[in-house]
Order: sequence, then structure tokens, then C-alpha cells
Amino acid sequence: MHRLLQTLLLFIVAVSLAIIAFRPIITPVPARADDSNRNLYLEPGAAVLRAPDGTQQVNGKVVIDMNTGNIWGFPTMGAQPYPIDNTRTTPPTSRPFLLGKFDFGAIHR
Repeated sequence: MHRLLQTLLLFIVAVSLAIIAFRPIITPVPARADDSNRNLYLEPGAAVLRAPDGTQQVNGKVVIDMNTGNIWGFPTMGAQPYPIDNTRTTPPTSRPFLLGKFDFGAIHR
């Protein structure tokens, strides 16, 4: 009886380990670059960005938050797709401003 119990426990451990080992093969987990829920689309190249209130018109990148529909403009101060400031030796940080919003919910109405 004791030997049967040992065999049964060993079998349960072996099956449990096999399930753990083969689970990623049967249902693989998608790879992600980060753990955030951000889903951003970056428009290729640079565009002229116009603030809705007319306070600024600059060259920059258009970025769309696909979760909210918000359209952001990141000034680059030139035709290049990233910010450059020739007067400094440190890399500049581009602060976005809201250009508009896509109503993605209207698609399903």
C-alpha cells in the first residue's frame, strides 16, 4: 500500500510538471515591450502642427493615443522627426500639446 501511494504521488508530480512545461507551447503569452496599456500610433515623418487655439504653429510629430483617440503634437522645431536644439549640448525634451480627438466610439454606433 505504501509503495502504491508513493507511485501515485510521483505520477501526480510528473503530470503537474508536464502541464507547467507544456502550457506556454499550447497557449503562448504574447511578447510585449512594456507592461503599460498604452497603444500609441506615431505618424511617419514630420508635419506642420497647428494648435486649435491658434497660439502656435510648429513642425513636429503627430502621435495618436489609440485608447482615447487623443491626437497629440510633439514639436521638433524643424522638418526632422525628433527634437533638435542647436543652441544646447543636451538633448531637448519635446512637450506635447493636444491637437484634437478621434471619436473611435462612433464607429460602432
